[in-house]
Amino acid sequence: MPEPADNRLAEADIDEAQPELRRRFRRRNADGSDAWTGTFPAVTPEPTAPPRPIRSSSWAEAAAAADALSDSPPAAAAPPTPERQPAGAPPSRVPESLLEREVPAAPATAMPTSFVREQKPRPKKGFRGFLYRATGGAWNLGLSALEREEDELARRISCQLQGSFNTAVLSLKGGIGKTSTTVGVGLTLAEFRGDPPCAIDANPDSGDLVERALGEGIYQKATPRTITDLLRNIDSVDSLTELSRYMHHSGRLHLIAGEQDPEVSDSLTAEEYLRIRKLISSYYSVALTDCGTGVTHNAMSGILQSADNLIIAAGYAVSGAKRARSTLQWLAGHGYEELARNAIVVITDKDEVSNRVDKDAIEEHLAGMCRELIAVPHDRGVADGDLVTLDHLKPETRRAYKEIAAAIVDGYR
Repeated sequence: MPEPADNRLAEADIDEAQPELRRRFRRRNADGSDAWTGTFPAVTPEPTAPPRPIRSSSWAEAAAAADALSDSPPAAAAPPTPERQPAGAPPSRVPESLLEREVPAAPATAMPTSFVREQKPRPKKGFRGFLYRATGGAWNLGLSALEREEDELARRISCQLQGSFNTAVLSLKGGIGKTSTTVGVGLTLAEFRGDPPCAIDANPDSGDLVERALGEGIYQKATPRTITDLLRNIDSVDSLTELSRYMHHSGRLHLIAGEQDPEVSDSLTAEEYLRIRKLISSYYSVALTDCGTGVTHNAMSGILQSADNLIIAAGYAVSGAKRARSTLQWLAGHGYEELARNAIVVITDKDEVSNRVDKDAIEEHLAGMCRELIAVPHDRGVADGDLVTLDHLKPETRRAYKEIAAAIVDGYR
């Protein structure tokens, strides 16, 4: 059989020595058959040499390509693509522009994120939640404004912290929700934070912090471990396991009980509290300290010295509001201006005062003296003075405790 004309023309234009191959795109099978293989030779055309005719596998295709070149300006001509060559034919010369053009490679670490559709958050409450459940998820209207606010509160509370921080809860008047606020906020921090918080009962008047968190019955049955016991053996506590022997647990909230013996309950000094605080800071990033009534007892200077922010407990009764104002004024006048300015005033509607009391006026007056003011609505789960559990609180009360917890963590950053 005569040799194809394309091969004879190609042999006439190719030197005896094969040029160096720059890039290998295709290869020949072992049996010599053409499997859409070949290589591109790295050929540098002479500057003054006229452009070579385009080789093709048929005369018809070659003529059509020549006509296209003659009708179009050289700058606008698209670079030709290599044509399939018969088996045994030497590689054809190709234009330099095709040889120098880099083939972009897909990055090895590219992730097909565009293949996944972003899913709307699933509503859980209200009409949107009902519609989502009733349709089996077919209709998803997304989160309501209230649920978005709840998610934002949860994000603020769970914010990761660098170091250990302490919030003191104090007031000048008893019975206005100081201890219940400590328990409610502590349980809320434990619910949303990845690390458990710690609450310390530093009340010199036989504080009932642990009883409000565990229930009086459970606390009476438990081993009576108090802050006095911890101080007595503090030098031997060198691990969280050892420390847990002196603590009580309400879920993920860890508590140190106050001394119940009236003869020694007021003996906690500022130096002793600072030793407790130093030990707690080694294992907990957030601590709450229930300070008791007043700001002049023995341990108070150590508590204020180590506090990063304050919660000032107040009530809607006229006397409670006045004492909250007096507390802030006392702090500002005794070298704690920064704590007073960044304090969080919590007004608990514990006694359901009459309509004669202007609640808005009290809130407006106290709000100008602190960083934030948060009102806790009347709730029998708080007012009874017994066990405080989040499951038995009104949604409005739980929302208020979330706002307090978020404000506390915001003050740490």
